[in-house]
Amino acid sequence: MPTEQPPEFAPSLAFAHRHIGADEVAVTTMLKAVGHPDLEQLVDAAVPADIRTARPLALPAARSEHEVLAALRSLAAANQPKVQMIGLGYADTITPPVIRRNVLESPAWYTAYTPYQPEISQGRLEALLTFQTVIEDLTALPVAGASLLDEATAVVEAVLLMRRANRSAPTGAKVLVDAECLPQTLAVLRTRAEALDMAVEVVDPAAALPEGDLFGLVLQAPGTSGVVRDLAPVIAAAKERGALVTVAADLLSLTLLTPPGEYGADIAVGSAQRFGVPLFFGGPHAAYLAVRSGLERMLPGRLVGVSTDDEGRTAYRLALQTREQHIRREKATSNICTAQALLANVAAMYAVYHGPQGLRAIAERVHSHATRLATGLRAADVEVVHADFFDTVLAAVPGRADAVVAAAEAAGINLRRVDADHVAVACDEVTTAEIVDAVLTAFDVRCRPAHATPALPEALRRSSGYLSHPVFHTHRSETAMLRFLRALSDKDLALDRTMIPLGSCTMKLNATAEMEPISWPGFAGLHPYAPAHQTRGYARLIGDLETWLAEITGYDRVSLQPNAGSQGELAGLLAIRGYHRSRGDTRRTVCLIPQSAHGTNAASAVLAGMDVEVVATAADGSVDLDDLRAKLDTHGDRTAAIMITYPSTHGVYEDDIRTVCTLVHAAGGQVYIDGANLNAMVGLARPGEFGGDVSHLNLHKTFCIPHGGGGPGVGPVAVRTHLAPFLPGNPLGDPTRSSGLPVAAAPHGSAGILPITWAYIALMGGDGLRRATQTAVLAANYLAHQLDPYFPVLYTGPGGLVAHECILDLRPLTRATGVTAEDVAKRLIDYGFHAPTLAFPVAGTLMVEPTESEDLAELDRFVEAMVAIRGEIDAVAAGRWAVADSPLRHAPHPAETVLADHWDRPYSRSTAAYPVARLRTSKYWPPVGRIDGARGDRNLVCACPAPAAFADPIPEETP
Repeated sequence: MPTEQPPEFAPSLAFAHRHIGADEVAVTTMLKAVGHPDLEQLVDAAVPADIRTARPLALPAARSEHEVLAALRSLAAANQPKVQMIGLGYADTITPPVIRRNVLESPAWYTAYTPYQPEISQGRLEALLTFQTVIEDLTALPVAGASLLDEATAVVEAVLLMRRANRSAPTGAKVLVDAECLPQTLAVLRTRAEALDMAVEVVDPAAALPEGDLFGLVLQAPGTSGVVRDLAPVIAAAKERGALVTVAADLLSLTLLTPPGEYGADIAVGSAQRFGVPLFFGGPHAAYLAVRSGLERMLPGRLVGVSTDDEGRTAYRLALQTREQHIRREKATSNICTAQALLANVAAMYAVYHGPQGLRAIAERVHSHATRLATGLRAADVEVVHADFFDTVLAAVPGRADAVVAAAEAAGINLRRVDADHVAVACDEVTTAEIVDAVLTAFDVRCRPAHATPALPEALRRSSGYLSHPVFHTHRSETAMLRFLRALSDKDLALDRTMIPLGSCTMKLNATAEMEPISWPGFAGLHPYAPAHQTRGYARLIGDLETWLAEITGYDRVSLQPNAGSQGELAGLLAIRGYHRSRGDTRRTVCLIPQSAHGTNAASAVLAGMDVEVVATAADGSVDLDDLRAKLDTHGDRTAAIMITYPSTHGVYEDDIRTVCTLVHAAGGQVYIDGANLNAMVGLARPGEFGGDVSHLNLHKTFCIPHGGGGPGVGPVAVRTHLAPFLPGNPLGDPTRSSGLPVAAAPHGSAGILPITWAYIALMGGDGLRRATQTAVLAANYLAHQLDPYFPVLYTGPGGLVAHECILDLRPLTRATGVTAEDVAKRLIDYGFHAPTLAFPVAGTLMVEPTESEDLAELDRFVEAMVAIRGEIDAVAAGRWAVADSPLRHAPHPAETVLADHWDRPYSRSTAAYPVARLRTSKYWPPVGRIDGARGDRNLVCACPAPAAFADPIPEETP
């Protein structure tokens, strides 16, 4: 007879009990430890009653994985993935299956966290270093970052870099922008420039540059219309005027065309999307940014550098702290705190797989299709506007553009209607001779030329080499590539191996059923500017998500356009700015930010044109109400907003949040509630109900989009009705739902990963989401209770409880023994754990967040490790080891060190490698020891080592 399932495994909650790690027995055990009889009473004690929501989540009932996948198939089928020849900076591409399966779809890569702990991130750091090398070689500029969010925001970052680097430019100098720039790039740049009171002027580079002071020039290569131009004269002219120059360059074209660095450009930006990353309806796509020598220390975002570990081994790390520019708060020059690491790694591996010859062959093939198309058009007396082009042909068809586009669509092909008289056709890696023939038929052209003359002038062709490093020459077979990818991932510690207990950066289960649909052609193969009638499935999915997220947060409207949490912050602040200005309230420019807030908050406020005023923290870690009142009295009608993280960054539910909101509203300001910690509120409280006017959400935290080794992310912005008109609008104009200014290149940002969150909410339902929040709070309080005797919990809220995370205070131990929080973080690697968040928000501490996905066995394994480490600290205190000679200071311990013939340390090899018995059956070996960060910054190397450093010659390849 089959045993009866317990009631908690009812079909409606079947997935919730897969997602939530603790079963009923574990929940009972943890509740007993923290002294509460059930989850409801624990939550009643921890969460202030006056913020609790009065109604349950009105979401569709939970569905099974089978039902959700069937629903997603239906949505995907409602989309029409045509042959995409629209262009506009997006190109269809072929993701090599070995890369799709073993990077894009591999939990070893997509569940990894940002490589802030480099010793356990050597594989993805090497991949990102490879990405930087690809960009540096192709652009002919010496330093490239480890990716940005999209091309439009990368151009913005380049413009901001030019403005701060050009110290000779007077105040009020403007930036000139090529009329051939991508229209969505120009729209986003205008959004950002308006907030900073920065003048932008669109120019024709073929004409003389306009009079007046300028600090920079942005050029597009090739132009949006497809034109290929000699950029040398205009770059020289701009430099004579004291301007810096940025070139937004198509990456594949640089295998054939003179690169920006050889033209004298200071900066190159663009998208790496066409290097094997699907269209994804606009994202996520890795942007790139490269700079000339002298600008590397101003680079926004992350930069991977080469250093050594404590025994001289080559090791990789994030260099120059560019990864955390926002820690400068109101002095920040960028609010970027994430990247597109997963997609950058796909692009890097695409270059590794194809090598320079393969990339050039792809580019030549794309160009040959474009020239054959142009030849056929000319033979039929259709005017081809530009004689010189790479992949895009602009055809003049007076009065016939609509008919041509419609005929092509009927044949399954999307072309770009430029205006009533012009059609643009962009060829790409998937273009075939048959597709070209079908396009010619759409133009009513019967000629089928067999060959065509190249349309790239010899003077503009690239003569320099690229991708000479052995990594681009040694992985041609799929066997070799598969093993290379496996070797890289084996070096790393990701969520597929262990809990990642990071406070402030929720690392929870990214279920396979949630991840699987993103690679389906019905979601992956759509162009962001495809006709609306071809994207009805996405429209329904996006509409569902907007409705569900509004219900969860208590707001009225949601925009999914921001493609990172930092961009969601910015969008929310721009909405507040727009609202005040619409009422004639231009004096409201002061943004109040608590001392404990996320660093991006202050950076985002500055980039939204606001003045930051810091509000003090009270002794219990909450907002100091007296200081808040004083700041409001001081600034009066200049108060624009306050930015609050709730629960607080200190890991507690503050009692006074409603009072804070009331005080700011009374002063005429708006309340921005940072949604980074929403995982402690879903189903329990709604920020839109207890005083928030706007919040951004992190779908890559609370709503299961994986971190991907440092991106992608999605940061939707949710607002109350009065701010809805100021939500981000469509970058190409004609907004259907908002008059707000765009903050990303695509209308719906990183839409390609929205099916993950849709699936998570559909699988969990309202009851499952609430249960997840309760369990996350329970798990955090269990760890706080178990560890407090060894590492005191710094802040607690009502009843001595924490929210979904807690801060462990190591400062007294450091003062007594010299053992630092960093020593503990590195020693945890030897126990097989990723470290908690180090030194944020309080220096000398560790912030721990277990999430709801971890089971009791894993929580207890972490407790066991931390207790054992406390024992090692006590051994230092007792004089058994000097701190400099202890396993703590020498951690982590690679196998090469432990197995060396010579061992002269005062502790045993077994203590180094197997500090607890269970590690003998399951051991992660870090590939390097503790990395010397300062050495890497003093001797900045941010590309793969030169080929001369390798003993074996580069293999010869046949074209």
